[in-house]
Formats: sequence, structure tokens, C-alpha cells
Amino acid sequence: MTQHPDPIVTIEPGQVRGSWRGGSAAFFGIPFAQGPVGDLRFAAPVPPEPWEGVRDATAYGATAKREKPGEKTLIPEPAVPGESTLNVNVFTPAPAEPAAALPVLVYIHGGGFTEGSPASPWYDGAAFNRDGVVTVTISYRLGFDGFGHIAGAPSNRGVRDWLAALEWVRTNIAAFGGDPGRVTIAGQSAGGGAVLTLLGMPAAQGLFHAVWALSPALADVAAERARTLSAKLANLAGVSATRDGFATVPEAKLFELQEAAASPDSKDPLAGILVLLQDGLSWGPMVDGDLIAQPTLASLRSGVGADVPLVLGATDDEFTMVTDSAKNKLRLIPASLALGKLQLEASRRKAYLAANGPQRRKGTAAVLGRYVTDEVFRAGIVRIAEARGEADTWAYRFAWPSPVIGWACHCLDVPFWFDCLGAEGVAEIAGGDPPRRLASALHGSAVSFVRDGEPGWPAWSAASGTTRVFGGDPSHPDVSADGYASVRALV
Repeated sequence: MTQHPDPIVTIEPGQVRGSWRGGSAAFFGIPFAQGPVGDLRFAAPVPPEPWEGVRDATAYGATAKREKPGEKTLIPEPAVPGESTLNVNVFTPAPAEPAAALPVLVYIHGGGFTEGSPASPWYDGAAFNRDGVVTVTISYRLGFDGFGHIAGAPSNRGVRDWLAALEWVRTNIAAFGGDPGRVTIAGQSAGGGAVLTLLGMPAAQGLFHAVWALSPALADVAAERARTLSAKLANLAGVSATRDGFATVPEAKLFELQEAAASPDSKDPLAGILVLLQDGLSWGPMVDGDLIAQPTLASLRSGVGADVPLVLGATDDEFTMVTDSAKNKLRLIPASLALGKLQLEASRRKAYLAANGPQRRKGTAAVLGRYVTDEVFRAGIVRIAEARGEADTWAYRFAWPSPVIGWACHCLDVPFWFDCLGAEGVAEIAGGDPPRRLASALHGSAVSFVRDGEPGWPAWSAASGTTRVFGGDPSHPDVSADGYASVRALV
């Protein structure tokens, strides 16, 4: 096929012009909703206005993430200024070819529901395009603007943004060569929590057909806690806890104050970890009794989403690089005592330590990092897989330790999953020579799942505990009969 200098696609609101990049095309910053500013700031997303002529889509659109001077994150996620933050990026090998009907991947970025950007070079869809998958990355409102409780405003505005983006995909993706009947949603960290939230939402059913959750961090913020945080934020801002009150506070000021509102009052260095372990994330999807009627685990257990195949997994040491920085201070403190300070009761503590002998031999800092990893991420893998019963579910672990960081840490799996090992920032987390075979295996499984609905190893739902281990000890099998046995004391 002869490539036109500028690929142009006609969608419902008008025409968009992208750019060719080798064998595929990219379209950036296409609005799926109007900018959430002015009267629309705390509103549900509103469809974009149609436009005349051809809209340029050759540069990333504005992001909800704002620039923080000196900020350094594991994944490079640029902040793009501007007001029209509700947009999608589409990567496709078949623009303007509806008959291609290729499978579609929609990716939701992470960042604790307060940070993150769809403009990361790690989320580029080039490798998926190479393998015949149309790829979409979406933006959404973050922090309090997206998820805070506001009297007089719709709840879960960030969740409504996800739904609006998925509805945009259903309506428009055929124009980019995608099949709206074969949509897989995926995300990492908070993005992994997002896709599980959607899987458990009755209102989202039918908008996607498969789910892959990488290191999912569920929020499921209780309504009472959301109201308390909102009142605290209003007090810090000096306004009433209403839509009109919060509307008088600039977005940048609210972003600054939301961190203070969510921070524990105690100066104890463990206080923040305890809040995370006991209460979870402060800002994120709220169990509002309406859009999200019940916590995700309960919803999945009741059978919502049971017809949708699911893959989920985590890295072995999501959090250990944080506690590792204190290993010298912790080396003389017994692991059992340290876990007690994190309020793990004695009986479960004993069982947990017995199941984690290899980690215990690495020292107390390693045990604490693994424990927080397990409570926040890995125990949830087991709970969700078990809650799904016989519904098609596959589990995996990413076990390859970074030669730079020393652990299979949070975010390390993302460039392997996207097969983008040469992207900016990968060497800083994965070293200068990350194993290409590992990227081929993990990315290949993702492509297989998006294309065919199964990732290529036996399902957990067929034999509880069955787990694919990516990057583990080469002397051990790739598939473990109970790959998450070490977290079962916490489940």
C-alpha cells in the first residue's frame, strides 16, 4: 500500500490528520470530551463539539498531569499544558481501513489516580501495531478534580471519563482499522485498578471484551472517607465543601492541597505506610452506591464481568526499593517486630514469615518491602482470581530483578509488556541491556490475549494457583502450580 504523506481519518465529530511512522500511523490528542474547565470542571464529560476541516493530530494533547519542577518518576510521563485534557491517542497500522477489523487495545495509565500521563514514550503502540493490534491510550481527570466527593457534582468523574473514552472507541475505532467488538482494556498500577473497577461495574459491561491488569492497585474509597477527605480539603482551602466552593480554588492549588489533606497527621515515618495498608489510596474510584454500587471484589464475586476473560499479575517486589533505602537502619530489627509495627497480627505474622523464608534471609528491609508489596498488590491478585471462580482468569508474576535497582520493582514490567526496551528512561530502571527474550515472551502473551482471548499458559480458573512466572529462576518451570503461595497467609 502506498502511504499518503498525511493519514487522514474521518470520525464522528470531523476529520483528523495524523502522521506515518514506518508501517503504522499515530494520531494524538483527539478529544473524546470537551475540556473540563469553567462550568464543565466538575461535570460529567460532555461530548466534543464537531469541527470543520481537518483537525491536526500530530502532537500530544493536554494532560491532566501538571508540571512539578524537579519531579522524577520511574516511568517518564510528560505533562502537556492546556485545558482540553480529555483526549485519546490512537496508534494504528490500518488508518481509514474499516475492513481491517483489527483487535484493539485501550490502555489506562497509572499514577495513584493523582499523577501519570498518556503521553509517555513507554505507552507508544508501535510494537502492538507491528503485531496487528490497534492501540489507544486515554487521559482522565486526576486527584480531587477526578475523584473527590463534591456536594452538587456527579461522583467518580474520572471513572465517567474512562466510560466516555470507551464509548468514543466503540463509536470511532473502526475508522482507524479497529474492531469495536474486540476491545481489550489494560492498565498498570492505578491503571490496573481502573480496568478492574470497570470489569466490576455493571454500567461498563459491553464496552470491552477482555481485561489485562498489571500490578493493579484498587481504590474503592468508602463514601464516608471520601466525604471526610473532601471536608478536610475544603478547610485547608478556606471554602465550603460544595461545587461552588471548590470552583473558586484554582486547579493547581487544589492539586497542592490534596496531598496535605491525604497526609497523616502523625510524624511517625511509618504513618503513611500504615494509612496505605489500612485505608488504601486516598483519591480514586469511590463506592458511591450509584455508578459503583459495591467494592470491586464483591462485585466480581457476585458474577459481574464473568463473561470477560482476565489476566492479572504483579512484579515480585513492587515496593521493596523503598524500604531498601533504610536497610542499614532496619538490619538489627527482627522482621517479626517490624511487621508488628505495621500491625500484622501475631498469628498471621508467623505464617507469613514461614512462607517467605528466602525473602527473610535477605533482611528486614526486604521482608517489609515484600509485605507492603503483598498487601497492596499481590494478595489482591489471589483474592480477585479466587473471586472470579470458573470465569476465565490467568495469573502471572514478573520476577526478573532489575540490575540497576536490585528488585523486580514497580513499573519494571511495563517496557517489557509494551516491547519498548529502547524507549527513553528504560535504561534507568532496567539497565543498558535488558533481556529481549523476556520482552518477547511478555509482549507476545499480551498480543495473544488481545488477539485470541488467551495468553498462552494454563488458567488459574482451571487449577487454582496456576501462575506463569516471567523472568524467574531459569532452573525452575515457567509455570508454577501455586505461584502466589507466599501471600496466602494474608488472603
